[in-house]
Parts: sequence; structure tokens; C-alpha cells
Amino acid sequence: MSYQIHIGPNIRQSAFFEATVADGVRSFSVYNHMYIPGNFGDPDGEYDRLLHGVAMWDVAAQRQVELRGPDAERLAQYLTPRNLAGTKVGQGRYVPICDHDGWLINDPVLLKLAEDRFWLSIADSDLTLWASAIAHEKGWQVQVFEPDVSPLAIQGPKAEAVAVALLGEWVRGLNYFWFRETKLGEIPLLVARSGWSKQGGFELYLQDSRYGGELWQAVKQAGQAFGIGPGAPNDIERLESGLISYGADMRRQSLPATPFEMGFAGLMDLDGPQEFVGKAALRALRQQGSNRERVGFFIEGDAVAGNAAPLPVWQGDQQRGWLSEMAFSRRLGRNIGVGLLAIEGSDEALRLELPDGPRRLTRAALPFC
Repeated sequence: MSYQIHIGPNIRQSAFFEATVADGVRSFSVYNHMYIPGNFGDPDGEYDRLLHGVAMWDVAAQRQVELRGPDAERLAQYLTPRNLAGTKVGQGRYVPICDHDGWLINDPVLLKLAEDRFWLSIADSDLTLWASAIAHEKGWQVQVFEPDVSPLAIQGPKAEAVAVALLGEWVRGLNYFWFRETKLGEIPLLVARSGWSKQGGFELYLQDSRYGGELWQAVKQAGQAFGIGPGAPNDIERLESGLISYGADMRRQSLPATPFEMGFAGLMDLDGPQEFVGKAALRALRQQGSNRERVGFFIEGDAVAGNAAPLPVWQGDQQRGWLSEMAFSRRLGRNIGVGLLAIEGSDEALRLELPDGPRRLTRAALPFC
């Protein structure tokens, strides 16, 4: 059975929307109230380009929340349990964000553009509203808004070569999560060594949506010699690489999880003097200990087609946890998945119930490869 997605005015189009349509996009999903490409008609080829060549992705739905003003740094620190002291201008940091009860509500990359200006490059949730409400409640001098910024990702082992051809040799000097503002002709960019894959690459944060089509064509032309092609953030590669997906692996509304359960304990400073949302709750959670942990699974049987919602993991007639996403890995030649599993108890005789019948699960270390 095939499905279609309605293109209507209630969901926003990205700065690269028309370019992706012209280049043959075949499916969209919705992320942060925007259309984001799903594939361009050749999922296997797109996967292979990511692993062995270079791919370009419209990830403009990865929206930015800008914090600007005298209290911008104060608000940035209050939003996350990660200690931001020492963060330099031009540096990004992966930051868990929790609610007052200690549940994860996003896991963005924070980018420090100036002492009084920050971006949060967010996963799929309305974090602008959250940050704005907190700033107003505190009475802080900080503007919270969504700037005109649209990221385009270049990912894969040949991504650096494409970035050099496009922008120059200086991009080789960027360390992971660091960035620099520049221009490509008249196109204003922030260039970061980052991206939602383990294959390496860059994200070009377009700072004027009017240039979306022009930037797309410039990247396409620069990458032509390296076999670049359009694609989309790849769920199979992210599972193989152990990357976390907020909205799939956890979501406050449907599969709530704490930062301890997701393996973020090392990113948090719960004993420092800085105040942040959920500090008391996170200290209490640390004291009581977690009863679940994020794990990988091998799934026996024929190739799976994926899942649209978290699935219970069973042991006999008892639920032991949740499988959040699964896929068939061509690299491994078997089905893999990730999820949350109860820490106590054995890992014997775990199973899923799928429409075609039960599937045995065995626990696996992350990342898979």
C-alpha cells in the first residue's frame, strides 16, 4: 500500500523545497512543522553514497532557536544541565535539555556565535516556545526567536573534498562541532563540521532563505566531480552508528526517557553552582538510579520494513522494555534495532510481536558498526 502526503499551507516549505522537487524527491516527512525529504527514489543508492561517497541533504527542518541579548548566555545555561563554562565563540556543544521533572525534551547542538548570541539547532519539538516562556518568567533581557536559517548538509567520506571545492582549503581546519561564518559570493553562511551521520561532513547554515535554490545548485556543481547526489538523513546508518534520534528513541509525550537512560550522564554537571531546569529532579534521579538503559538489538528472521511507533519488548508475558526503531542493515546482513530495556533481569528469550508473528531478540552493543 502506498501513501501520499498533502502539501498544504499549514506545513512550511524549506528554502530548498523547489530544488529538491526538481531533483526528484519521492517522499517527504514532517519535522518541526516543515517538510523534510525522505528519499529520492533510490534508497539503496543514497545509502551507498553516504557510506562511500558524498550526499547532500535538505535539513532546513532542523530549525534554530536564537537567544540574543545581555542574558542570552544565562538563558542558554539555564536550559541545559551541561556546564557551558569555557564554551568559545565558534564552538558547538551537544546539549541535553530536560523539563522540570528530569525528562528529556530535546537534544540540540548549541552554537555560540557571540558572547550575547547563541543558536540551538533543535530536534523535532517546539523548543522556541519553551525557551521564550522561561525567559519571560525570569524577566531576563534576551530575545528568543527563530532566525531565517536553513541548514543544508554534505555528508560522507568525500564531503570534505566537496566543501574544499566549494569554499576553500580553510574548511579542513574546522574541528568537529566548530564553525565559521563566511560568504559564498553573496550567500551568507555559517559552516560547521557536523551532521547526523558517523560518516563525516559539514552543515551549511544558510542565513537568507532567498538563496536556497542558488546554494543547492552551487553544492551540486561543486560535488559533481565527486559523485554527489541528493538524499536524506538515513535511519539505517544512524541505527548502525548508534546515533540518537529525539522523537524516535524518546519523546516526552510518547516514550519519555531521562538523560541517564539515554547515556547522557557524562554530559551533565549536577554538582556545579550553575542553575538549570530540572536540577533537583535530576539529582534525585541520579540518587535512585535508572531501571532502564538504551541498548541495541539483533532481530531474527526475514528483513523487517521498519516500524511506525515504539514496540513492546516481551519476555514471556512480561514487558521488559521498548524497541524504538528497527531496520535491515545491509552492512551487517541482519535486522537491527535500538530501544530501552529494563536493567534488572536476564536477557534470555526476548521477543517482539510483529504482524507476521513473533521475532526473537538478542541484545547487542552500540554502535553496531
